[in-house]
Amino acid sequence: MNFFKRASKFWQEVRSELKKVNWPTKREFSVFTGIVLSAVIVIGIFFWILDSIFLAILQLVIG
Repeated sequence: MNFFKRASKFWQEVRSELKKVNWPTKREFSVFTGIVLSAVIVIGIFFWILDSIFLAILQLVIG
C-alpha cells in the first residue's frame, strides 16, 4: 500500500509542477521550431562540405 501512496503523491506533484510551466504560444513554437530546423540544416551542410573537402584531400594522398 505504501508504494501506491507514494506513486499517487508523485503524480500529484508532477501535475502541480506542470501547471507552473510557462508554455510557449503557437507562434513562439513555430518560430523556435523554424530556428532549430534552420540551424540543423546549416550545420549539416557545413559538415557535408567539410567531409567532401577531407575526402578529396584523402583521395589525393592515397592516389
